Amino acid sequence: MSDRTSSRVPSGRLARFGAFGRLAGGLAGGVVAEGARRIAAGERPRMGDLVLTPANATRVADQLSHLRGAAMKLGQMISMDGGDFLPPELTAILARLRDRANHMPPRQLDQVLAAEWGKGWRARFAHFQAHPIAAASIGQVHRARLPDGREVAIKVQYPGVAESIDADVDNVATLLRVSGLLPREIDVGPLLVEAKRQLHEEADYAREGAMMTRYAALVADLPDLVVPTFVPELTTGRVLAMSFVEGVPVETLAEAPQEVRDRAMTTLIGLVLRELFDWGVMQTDPNFANYRWQPETQKLVLLDFGAARAVPAATVDGYRRLLAAGLSGDKAAVTREAVAAGFLGEAAVLRHAATVDRMLDVILAELNRPERFDFGDRAFIGTLREQGMAMAADRATWHVPPVETLFVQRKISGTALLATRLKAKVAARDMIADALADHGKAEHAGAARVVPATS
Repeated sequence: MSDRTSSRVPSGRLARFGAFGRLAGGLAGGVVAEGARRIAAGERPRMGDLVLTPANATRVADQLSHLRGAAMKLGQMISMDGGDFLPPELTAILARLRDRANHMPPRQLDQVLAAEWGKGWRARFAHFQAHPIAAASIGQVHRARLPDGREVAIKVQYPGVAESIDADVDNVATLLRVSGLLPREIDVGPLLVEAKRQLHEEADYAREGAMMTRYAALVADLPDLVVPTFVPELTTGRVLAMSFVEGVPVETLAEAPQEVRDRAMTTLIGLVLRELFDWGVMQTDPNFANYRWQPETQKLVLLDFGAARAVPAATVDGYRRLLAAGLSGDKAAVTREAVAAGFLGEAAVLRHAATVDRMLDVILAELNRPERFDFGDRAFIGTLREQGMAMAADRATWHVPPVETLFVQRKISGTALLATRLKAKVAARDMIADALADHGKAEHAGAARVVPATS
């Protein structure tokens, strides 16, 4: 883990609102200063250029890291989901949010744990490491040892996070609107409602413990995956306890031999396909910090199940039809299924048919290569970015996919991003074909789908 500083989490509504106000003021001041500089230089800058300056992006990243909670979580989501299609300046700064969060100072930590476990909470442990081993958007993690010798990891939620979710989401959306990054033509109301719902679920540690137990059972037949053991006697709505599992950051795999990287990513891509087509439940947060690597055992550790959720049958069917069309190489069928699943809007297809056609030529050629897919070869992304930006300039045809599809796609995109980081080579086409064939056999045989008890 990288070094982090401690800062008291602003937990009251007024304190958090004031922080957003200061951020908005700082952004506005940055826009004015940059605009004046460019006008003096004889330029006619656009608002988007003024907002997306390194200084303003740094202001956003620093303030969201300080606020933590839903505000920082949304910043992480944007950085993961934007991939190659966000402006590079914004991508670089937002990427800092994926592994950067200030932790609580000791006094605030003690107050939180005393409220959850009682004032004598230290008597529950033979040792409790005061400095966190990880600090993220919603909570920080401490290593501890129980009197019986068990090593445990204790995730402690930042105070006020659960209570501030709705206001934080609304405030971030307002900032995006004011900055011009979020077009007024797009109705993000349903997306904001769903973002709030998922964040409330992620803040419910009792629910996450149940999902952790469920995943431990689901991966029991997958020898390359490890899930911590839930410790219910120490868990509350704001504290999550689990067995401590050794591991190093998954990004360290980048230094491993090619065959090790390939095997690890084959395992993770296989996991995504099982989640989507076999289990009907998916952990939809692909943040790299949610995976650890065990060099000695060559196993991957799965962490953080707060974003695990049921995948509706209609969403699964949409992906099945779209992927089947892609494997067939039928561009007309791919376009039809992409519209039906909500990936593309009908207006965009009608007005930009030639662009869509060119993009599909690239995608289908890559998907249907006979050799293993080389995630390290990103040459085709430049072509897709160029075409995609041309379509994006036509704001009248912007389209928001169904919310459930967005959550699934976030996991898929994040997994591909990790594969790219590791420069893995995976037989992705064969894996997809096998998953679709197995799914079809299961449906034909009337096999019962696995649906989680909680969603």
